[in-house]
Amino acid sequence: MSDPVSSIRNLGPAFEQACARAGIHSAQQLRDLGPDEAYARVVRAGTRPHFIGYYVLVMGLQGRPWNDCKGDEKKALRQRFDAIKASVSAAPETQMISDLDAVGVRVSADDLKSV
Repeated sequence: MSDPVSSIRNLGPAFEQACARAGIHSAQQLRDLGPDEAYARVVRAGTRPHFIGYYVLVMGLQGRPWNDCKGDEKKALRQRFDAIKASVSAAPETQMISDLDAVGVRVSADDLKSV
């Protein structure tokens, strides 16, 4: 059995669930994708983009504490995050799931039906 996403330093159950919604089901799959592609997929799957979440992912994949990112390195990561955020738009279906989740209603794509 492969290691879960939450086996990576800094990454907990909430990020593991976000990865699962994006089709990322193992730590190795996350490592193979790399932080930028993985984060883009997570955002496309409906997770609201947040810079801290992105750099926590980057630090975790490097085996570093989440708060180890500072100075010029953090500025460079901010530029990468902004580029990812600008290039990704959630599909209406996943945006609706994200919006419902924000108000405490848990649904999946299977729960939504076309009218």
